[in-house]
Amino acid sequence: MEIKTAKNTPYPVEVVKGQTYYWCSCGLSNNQPFCDGSHQRTDLVPEEFVASESKTVYFCGCKQSANGPLCDGTHKSL
Repeated sequence: MEIKTAKNTPYPVEVVKGQTYYWCSCGLSNNQPFCDGSHQRTDLVPEEFVASESKTVYFCGCKQSANGPLCDGTHKSL
């Protein structure tokens, strides 16, 4: 299964300290950048992200980040 690029820019999200988020790693979710269970037809699984502080973080939209679930700028070279 090839990973689907959801979009070629990151998703800015206000996260809350201590809250757990599940980032979609397959690109199929209709609830980007978060998992909606669409991965169940793939070999991929969502990646857990626990916010260490309340702030804006940038979740990867291209699904190619080496720093997944967070954007590392990889989308700029796709």
